[in-house]
Amino acid sequence: MYAIIADGSHQYRVEEGLVFEIQLHDVAEDAKTITFDRVLMVGDTVGGPKIGSPTVAGAKVTASIVRRELKGDKLTIEKFSRRKGYHLRKGHRQKYMQVKVDSITA
Repeated sequence: MYAIIADGSHQYRVEEGLVFEIQLHDVAEDAKTITFDRVLMVGDTVGGPKIGSPTVAGAKVTASIVRRELKGDKLTIEKFSRRKGYHLRKGHRQKYMQVKVDSITA
């Protein structure tokens, strides 16, 4: 069984046992799981896939937190104006949270 979930401005195709990264969430320090209730589609079910408009009613995906804070690759931003003596270099590393899908409820 698989599901397509929306988290923030991103959409993910998830299956049970899949480990993936999402953008960092503000969750309690003692929280072990996170629940995604914006399920857009559930597939591999009896009678074909369930497609929501915009979400599937009563569907949710439960995931356990593997790593709380994880940094992505460094992105370098450079700005330059020719003949003006202006140049700027900045770096950015996005923070992620690593989760593992435990169950998909349709």
